[in-house]
Amino acid sequence: MEEPLVAGDDFGGGAGPEPTAPRRAAASPLPVTARTLGEPPQREPGDAVDPSKLKGKVLGKFRNTYYDFPSEADYKGDNVALKDAQCRTIRSVPKDFHDAVCVQGSGMLLSGQTVSFNRRDCECASVCPRTNQRICFDALDSKQFPWGRGATGGPITPLLTIAADTSVLPIGTSVYIPEYEGMPTDDQGTRHDGCFLVQDRGTKVKGKHVDVFTGQEAVTRIWNSLVPSNQGVTVVLDSPKCRRAPLPSLPGPEPRRKEPRTKRERRDSDRD
Repeated sequence: MEEPLVAGDDFGGGAGPEPTAPRRAAASPLPVTARTLGEPPQREPGDAVDPSKLKGKVLGKFRNTYYDFPSEADYKGDNVALKDAQCRTIRSVPKDFHDAVCVQGSGMLLSGQTVSFNRRDCECASVCPRTNQRICFDALDSKQFPWGRGATGGPITPLLTIAADTSVLPIGTSVYIPEYEGMPTDDQGTRHDGCFLVQDRGTKVKGKHVDVFTGQEAVTRIWNSLVPSNQGVTVVLDSPKCRRAPLPSLPGPEPRRKEPRTKRERRDSDRD
């Protein structure tokens, strides 16, 4: 997508909007196979960073935020139509899901299909409350885009993809962020190596700002508790820590069913 909307674009929180509809328990964080060649991570989340001891080009402190991948199954309530660029209805979805995915950029429908940002200023689309924009989406192949689509048109990967101002960090740039080295990536004790790739951008991700794609809200909460949004993180280019082994593709989230829709919701869906 050309310019995905990401959490923290217009508000400082970075963890996305808080839905008002009842939610199901969030899924456990998925494992991430990122690893660094050489010695294992020595840092722990929250350790102080001494820039003089970092190898590579230290760009200094950047604002940090997070974005994720909402699932329709986690939302209930009155429906609105999710529109494509030709103003056709992809699916009628709970309004709170629409309001989340129009900020985050991508999400998963009940069918397991992925939807991602196509363009803004769609007259037929519902207004996104946090941005006051009307967003149209593309329905994508979930096998090719299990976690959505980035600014290059390719798939994005949780805890690897970051969004940035591409005039500061061009698409494809590998960055090392020491504050994130040692962060948990799953419930098996796997730790993050602190290395990321710029694969996305956002309309309000400007200047020294990195937005980490966490994939799941549960991961967002964990990472935000250890390295809070807007605390600031150190960005390093050409770090020897980021000479990565090959990364296999990460499987997408499992589709989840929600409670059966009410008669009113079914009637509303039939009218769309």
